[in-house]
Amino acid sequence: MATPQQVFARFASTVSEWAGKPAIFVLALATVIVWAVSGPFFDYSETWQLVINTGTTIVTFLMVFVLQNAQTRDTRAIQAKLDELILTSRAENRFIGIENLDDEALEHMDRLVAKAAKEKGSTEAGSVSEAGGRKGTRSPGSKRVAPSKARKQK
Repeated sequence: MATPQQVFARFASTVSEWAGKPAIFVLALATVIVWAVSGPFFDYSETWQLVINTGTTIVTFLMVFVLQNAQTRDTRAIQAKLDELILTSRAENRFIGIENLDDEALEHMDRLVAKAAKEKGSTEAGSVSEAGGRKGTRSPGSKRVAPSKARKQK
């Protein structure tokens, strides 16, 4: 039997996929149009305004949590796939887990990679260590960064 967490994960994935479909946008737009057209029949009363305000607030509030759950799981899955690619390629193992670094450290890594790409040209990015990284910081068994397109500099 599925745990409540598994049920919510399935629910979040389904709602996330469903919410992104054009038909759902059209349905939401039609709801707003029907609400707007019904204004004169209700004399644009406070209750009439409260209906759309309450409805949209509730939907927005709940969708934040559902979509965040789906996005977090997607991000974790992508990160695991990238880590696996790093482990099975010639890339340096020290790139694994850099998503947990602070902004300053990430910017430093970005500058090192950009410098390596510039020095090696567009056909080979080279090793971050060769681009000015601290000596002796490469993981045992880590190798040069796999050839790739050079990143555009900011």
